[in-house]
Amino acid sequence: MNNKAVFLDRDGTINIDTHYLHDPARFVMYPGVGNGVRLLQDHGFKIIVITNQSGIGRGYFSEKQLFAVHEKMNDLFRQFGVSLAGIYYCPHHPDDHCTCRKPQTGLFEKAVLQHGIDVSQSFMVGDKLLDIEAGKKIGAKTILIPEPLEREQLLQAKSRWTVNPDYIAENFSDAVKWIIEKESL
Repeated sequence: MNNKAVFLDRDGTINIDTHYLHDPARFVMYPGVGNGVRLLQDHGFKIIVITNQSGIGRGYFSEKQLFAVHEKMNDLFRQFGVSLAGIYYCPHHPDDHCTCRKPQTGLFEKAVLQHGIDVSQSFMVGDKLLDIEAGKKIGAKTILIPEPLEREQLLQAKSRWTVNPDYIAENFSDAVKWIIEKESL
């Protein structure tokens, strides 16, 4: 367990959240994500995507459609010289009470074992508090990048948060800068 990782949420963190994204043509990566992930990879981090995809459990789209979206994401990352170590997804409906849907840690535990990850040297980056909660549960440092359209509302509710991130970033590039600064300490 000597590898370090950056666990990334997908929708709202890597790409614009279009709610139940199932069409690869609608996958739009946020500015700075490709270069930022490349920089993290160059600093020795394994890049692992952990994403809740309840649209499958709700019957909105199929796993085949999800795989097509992930292939588009991988294609875009390859243009930046990035090779994802893994993509882990929860297909369940929230009412299924599974152990893999964030903020539960089942997907993280699987990734940690498969990739030999030292979570104490790792980071979780997401746009929702459930991403932060999951990251805290596994022992990673956490960064919240509130989705732009929800940022103000989320930050105004800060006094009611039940979990606090280690850092609140302005955007993905800011998160990457913070990770690299923390990692070099």
